[in-house]
Amino acid sequence: MAAAVSARPTYRRALPALLVPLLLTACGTGHGQHGQHGATKPASAASAAPAAAGYNDDDVMFLQMMIAHHRQGLEMVRLAAGRAQRDDVRRLASAVTVTQADEVKTMSSRLVAWSKPTTTDHAPGAHADHGGMPATGAKEIKALAQTKGAEFEPAFLNLFVAHQHNAVKMAKTERSKGGDPETKAFAKRVEESRTDQIRQMLGLLNG
Repeated sequence: MAAAVSARPTYRRALPALLVPLLLTACGTGHGQHGQHGATKPASAASAAPAAAGYNDDDVMFLQMMIAHHRQGLEMVRLAAGRAQRDDVRRLASAVTVTQADEVKTMSSRLVAWSKPTTTDHAPGAHADHGGMPATGAKEIKALAQTKGAEFEPAFLNLFVAHQHNAVKMAKTERSKGGDPETKAFAKRVEESRTDQIRQMLGLLNG
């Protein structure tokens, strides 16, 4: 897999209005260590396996934040599946829809197994230490939904590149701070797959 993107690239036809900072609103608190619990293995909603060595609150926060992040992404790719002009962009959107919907189920199952909520509210700024910095929210998604014709595809690609950069950042934070091996392994897969998607989308923007 390709290495994580280390610097923010310069995009063609970037839309600054869509890329404003927004903090996610779903995460856990603290850094306590918890005992062993059964959970669904990440990235495979159909299979179940017990957590190997317990989890900490960084694992909980990562999953809660990533569920919110995935749901925002699903809104965007569902728009792209119907509006993008190129087959390559529509295929990417369709593949992301399937993958991220499955991952939301997996992450939700793990949190339920830990008796943790899948979402929780926190004050602004509570996510900074967990990678929850620049993201996409209702304002940006609404602006994308109002973009039509030839302008839609570059708007989507620019916004989704920024969105997946945030996923890479959150995954790196989980890998350094998390305690549950299965969740950290899932974070590694997220980091690698989203880095590949970013490179693919940059190629589409410059194609």
